[in-house]
Formats: sequence, C-alpha cells, structure tokens
Amino acid sequence: MKLVNFALVLAAVTAAAVTFAEVSAGEKVAPINADKSGVALQSYDPVTYLEKQAPEKGATWMFVSAENRKKFAKNPDSFAPQFGGYCAKAVSENHIADVDPLAYKIVNGKLYLNYDAKVQKLWEQDIPGRIANAEKYWPNLH
Repeated sequence: MKLVNFALVLAAVTAAAVTFAEVSAGEKVAPINADKSGVALQSYDPVTYLEKQAPEKGATWMFVSAENRKKFAKNPDSFAPQFGGYCAKAVSENHIADVDPLAYKIVNGKLYLNYDAKVQKLWEQDIPGRIANAEKYWPNLH
C-alpha cells in the first residue's frame, strides 16, 4: 500500500512532544508524543487502529489515504491516542513514558497505548481504574 503524506500543520516541536494547532480555530490542543522529527505513533496511521484489523504504518501524523486524513482532520479526538500518545499505564501513575505503537487496546472506541506488551498486560489488570487515574493525572502532566 502506498503511503501518502497528509501531515497536519505543526505549530511547535520539542524533543519529546509535538503540539499542533487547529488551523481554523487556532486553539492549542494537548501535546502529542512524537520523536525529535515530529513523527507521532512511530509512523502508524491513527485511523487504522480503529477501522482496520491491525494498525498500518503512516508517518508524522501521516495517513494511508486521503480519506483517513480527512477523517482525522474532521474529528482528531475520535482517532488520536488518549493521553497524547504516551503510555496509559505511566500516565495512570502520574508520569509519562514512550510507547510501542503495537502495544495498544481500543476501549470504548478510544485508543490507549502502552510502553510495551509486558506493561500493557499490567495495565489490562484494571483498565477502568487505570483510565480513571490517568484522567485525573493527565491535566497536570502536559
């Protein structure tokens, strides 16, 4: 499958996170976990997590199709990973950590990522409790 560059407009890039602004509203959104060059989810297309049987590689909020780019741009909250793409278990413990984009789980239509498969198994032992804790800590972590 050919990847097409449909990157979102980036407003600021740091070593650990990318913050993008919605072009029309100009409002800042929460930071996104990305590498130094601004690549989020280690180049996986966030739409494919929810609409395919397995995630597919993209890059820097890149998408495998113009249709996926449009879906994401229309409603990024529906496809973007929770907690800025940082490890859901780490956020539930009041800190941030990078992720393995293949250590993921869809819970109630939302994408949660973890550091690796081992950490994900620990997170899965109490998903509702971990999510509740992470939602409590997240506003102070970004």
